[in-house]
Formats: sequence, C-alpha cells, structure tokens
Amino acid sequence: MYTVEKKILPLIPLRGMSIFPHMVIHFDVGREKSINALEKAMVDDSLILLCAQKDAKTEDPEIEDFYHVGTIAKIKQMLKLPGGSIRVLVEGINRGRVVNIIGEEDYFKAEVDELIYDAENIEIDKELEAAMRLVISDLEEYLSISSRLSPDILITVTDIEDPGRLADVIASYINLKIEDHQKILETIDYYKRLEALHKILQEEIELLKIEEKINQRVKKQITKVQKEYYLKEQMRAIQKELGEEEDILEEIEEYKVKINDIDMPEEVREKALKELDRLDRMSPHSAETAVIRTYLDWIIELPWDVETKDKVNIKKARNVLNQDHYGLIDVKERVLEFIAIRELATEMKGPILCLVGPPGVGKTSIAKSIASSLNRNFVRMSLGGVRDEAEIRGHRRTYVGAMPGRVISSIKKAGSNNPVFLFDEIDKLASDFRGDPASALLEVLDPEQNNTFTDHYLEVPFDLSKVLFITTANTVASIPPPLLDRMEIIRISGYTEEEKLNIAMKHILPKQLKEHGLKEKNLKISENAMRSIINNYTREAGVRELERNIASICRKAAKKIVESNTKTIRVNQGNLYKYLGIEKYRHDYGERESQVGVATGLAWTAFGGETLSVEVNSMKGTGKLQLTGQLGDVMKESAQAGISYIRANFQSLNIDENFHKEMDLHIHVPEGAIPKDG
Repeated sequence: MYTVEKKILPLIPLRGMSIFPHMVIHFDVGREKSINALEKAMVDDSLILLCAQKDAKTEDPEIEDFYHVGTIAKIKQMLKLPGGSIRVLVEGINRGRVVNIIGEEDYFKAEVDELIYDAENIEIDKELEAAMRLVISDLEEYLSISSRLSPDILITVTDIEDPGRLADVIASYINLKIEDHQKILETIDYYKRLEALHKILQEEIELLKIEEKINQRVKKQITKVQKEYYLKEQMRAIQKELGEEEDILEEIEEYKVKINDIDMPEEVREKALKELDRLDRMSPHSAETAVIRTYLDWIIELPWDVETKDKVNIKKARNVLNQDHYGLIDVKERVLEFIAIRELATEMKGPILCLVGPPGVGKTSIAKSIASSLNRNFVRMSLGGVRDEAEIRGHRRTYVGAMPGRVISSIKKAGSNNPVFLFDEIDKLASDFRGDPASALLEVLDPEQNNTFTDHYLEVPFDLSKVLFITTANTVASIPPPLLDRMEIIRISGYTEEEKLNIAMKHILPKQLKEHGLKEKNLKISENAMRSIINNYTREAGVRELERNIASICRKAAKKIVESNTKTIRVNQGNLYKYLGIEKYRHDYGERESQVGVATGLAWTAFGGETLSVEVNSMKGTGKLQLTGQLGDVMKESAQAGISYIRANFQSLNIDENFHKEMDLHIHVPEGAIPKDG
C-alpha cells in the first residue's frame, strides 16, 4: 500500500488550511522563517513539507504547535509581492509523517517519513467499492443542497478509480474545518479514510439543511434587492480596504456597457450578466476570476450582430469564376445556379455544397471565389486528422485551459455571423475514444438545427443559419452516410491535357514569373515543352506538380540570367531535360496492328486514363488457369467468366470441345508491380 522513505526537508507552518497530495494551490508566505524555508527548498530540490498549525492565531509557533502529519509538496512557482511577502504555487506529492522537528534559527526543518503511495497495486474489494460509492453519493447530495460548488465537480470525481485519491480530492473541494481536513490527512488506511469522510460529509449535509431552513425564513424578511445591496456594499468595503475597489468597479462597468451595447439574444445577455455578477462578488485573487474574464471576452468578441451585406451579381460571379478557374464548365454553372437562387430567395436555407475531386483541381479556390462574388468574409477549417469531438464543440469550462471549439473560433476570426465557411478535407475525419467529430458536424451542417448550435464552452446557442457552409473531399466513400445526406455533391473531375496547357500558359507561368522576379521576356516556354512537362513530368489530376515543375524552371532560369547576364531563356522540348532532368513518366499506347494473344483495354486511374494490354499464352497441359500481374478478385472472375463463355460457344468459335482439359492458359497484364482491379 505504502513504502516509507526518510527525508529531511524545510518546513512551512500553514495557518487555517491543510494541503492534500495531488492538490495544486497557491498561498502567501510572510513570516521570515517560512520565507527562509522556501529559499532553502529552492536551492535544493524544490521539495518542502507543509504542516498545519493547531492554532492559526499563533504568530511564532513552537514544535508542539504543529500537527505531525503534513504534505510533501513541490514548489512550482514563486512571486515576490509588495511588502516583502511571497506568493508560492505548490503541488502536493505525498503524505509526510513528522518524526522530529528541528527548530533552527533561520527556519524549521523536519525529519519526515514520506509515505509513497502505490496506486497501481490496489485491490478494490466489495467493501472498498461500496465505501467509494457512498462518499460519491454523499458528494452528490452535498452539491444538490450547496450552491458554493459547481455540480460539474461530480463529473471529475466519478472518473477517479483510486480510493485514497478519491477521498483526498473530495475533502479538498469541501470547505471543512481545519480539524476535519487534518483528520482525513492523518488517516492512512483507504477504507478508514473513506469512512471518516462519509461521517464528516453527513454532518456537513445536516448543517446545510439547517442553513437552508434558516435562509428560507430570512428570505421572507429581507427582499432580494436589499440582500444584494447589503452583500455588494460589504464586498466593496472589503475591496476598499485592500485598495482594489476602483479598478474592479471600472472593469465591471466596462463589461456591463459592452454587454448591453451588443445586439445579442436575450438568453445570451442574461448569461453574460449572470457571470458578470459572479465576477463582481468574487475575490480578485480567486483563480475563477480569470476564467470568467476569458468567458466574458469571448461572449463580447463574437459577431452576434455583425453581418456583411450580400452583393449578389450573377455577371460579377461569372467573371470571378472565369478569372480564377479555367474549364470546369459544369461546376461553374452549378455554382452560378446556387448564387442565382440566393439572389431570388434571400431567406432560403440553401444546400450545403460538397466539392468532391482529386487533389489540386481547385476545390478550395472555388469556395474562395464564391465568397468573393457574394462579398462575404471567408474562413477555412481543415478537418484532416480531427479525432476529438471537442475540436468541433469545444471543452466545458470545468477543464483547465478550456476554449471554444474551432467552429466558434473560426466565426470569431471571420468577424461576421454570415461568412462563407469551408470545411476542408471532410472525408479525412477520424473517430476514437474521444468521440466522433462527424456526428458533432451533423448539428453544424443541418439547416434545421444549426440556428441553435451550442458550444460546450459558451453554454449558450449561436445562430449558424446565416453561414454559407461549403465542404471539400477527395472521395465520398469515407464520409458517414448521415453526414453525406446533408450535402449536395458537386464532382470536379481532373483536368484534360488541353485544360492543363491553358492553365499553365495563362495562369501558372505568369504567376511564377512574378514570384521569381522574372519578366515575360526573360523566360519563354514553348507549347510543345509545356505539353511535355504535362505528359512526361507529371501524373496528376490537378496542376500542383505542374506548378512545382514550372517553378523549378523559373529558379534555374533566374540563376542562369544572373550568372551569364543572358536576357532571355528559351525552353523547348529539346532542352527541357536540362531544367527538369530525364522524363519521369511515359504513356503506353495500343498496338497499331492486332497481335495473336494480345488484347488492348482501357484503364482508369486518379491521374487519368491509360491503355492496358492483356496477354494470353496457351500450352499443352491439364486445364490450369494462371493469372499474373497483381489482378484483383473482379478481374480474376472476369477471366474465369471469359473461359466459361468460350466453353459454352466452342462450336461457333470453332474450338475443340475439350480444350479446357488439354490446354493450360496463362493470362498476364503487364506492369506487374501495379495492383489492378475493376
């Protein structure tokens, strides 16, 4: 259960508090001996023993004034404060049983037995499990009565499987007397610790019930306004004594003005004002204040009432699409139809467009062109490799460092509530134990639901119905059917050779010349050379590799111009190899004349069409069929079906009836290293 390791550590006496293992907390140190102990610990290994005083009023404690079980903690951070005191952040590690306290002149130090907790070898029997369930049930009842703690604490506690840590964590959350905290700290046995905690919680629950009855009686006598006024005046008096009143009041007033000035839904305003009221009543030193400030900043900075006005002009849209993209006639027409409908039916909940096609064919740039033609802001979110649902919906504020999901973050980045929102690579979504982001996207992309999209961090709905969503994918095969059902598929096929040639000469070459500091007269690439680059140096559906090859020629041309003072570089089919090396690809062509045993077929790849030779050889044997060339199951079955056809029609084909018994057939499809099927 525990192993004991003896240590000598600097000791800091705590007044009115105990610290548990695994607990991260900050406190202020002002007494000279305690400051010296801190400095000694920092010189050594940053470890320190924290023991509570029996009487918090004792200013200069003696050895007998300490409890003899404390917590060995590691110093994480120190901050010097005005007046000579130090604010220190520590993390509890293990319990420490004090053997002897040495009261030196400068600081206390203690001989201590560190109780190293072996969490991995705990055997949880039925009694221990029942005790764990009992204290969790006590906590649930406590939270249902008390408003001092967030109910979300229960989620954190329920996930703890270690009985000792469970008791420590619950005890650290509950505001108990120092004697009760110390009792839990000094109880080493798990079962007895849980039993002691159960007894303490039951007493606290009874006290809370009595407090609730008293509160109900008091509420009948004091109005809500009077009570709030009294509490706020009391808080202001405390803050005034601390010299913090003016800054806090200015900040609160600034937040209030901003919240009231923004045209946000009333539900959101009420939530923001409620959080602001919490901030007003909270101590400035509380860690929760930073969380509330961050939350209010997000609420204020979101574009609740910022909307760009659509400037729908079908002619302008056509010009933008033609200027940015060559070819893609069918795709452009469908996009123009979509824009035309937006002009006629402004309130219509339009379809979610999904642009499907191979890489490099212009899916993302088409989405940008739609945003440009509608005069809307454009924002892009890549979904490639997204596995966690929280990236879509955000984390709840109970988590440390919680932030809104990427959908809300992107809306804030866009600066308006009706941008063109591109979900890129939607087919690359993954799912694991952290959730299914594809399911989270269902609410975002459903026009019937997304007007009340609720991010886990914000906890209030944000209207996404004005957002124009567009998605891209390389294939629809991996998109879940419910998600696919919410989108209209627009397929973008690869470019033909002529389209690639026009794109290269009219768009890519001028762009690369400009990027490399060249003028049109400095570099001339012939049409034949460009065709050779397309056919022999690239094999793709889009034009990305083509652009990289043209960029490579520009770099070499720029180097040659600088070195040799040549004003014009001409690249043709004959000298192309000097710039790009030997040809990387070649295309197979069908035989001009028929040959015995060879048939020419057609093949499709993601990079375009190819010819495919099918070679057959026959020899005397026992009717075996051999298939080579990495053929898939479908092609193997096709070969078997072909033989069955020949056997069924042997008379009309003038073939021996028993050929399949006396001959072996070998069917081979060349390019044996490439798998084939279809």
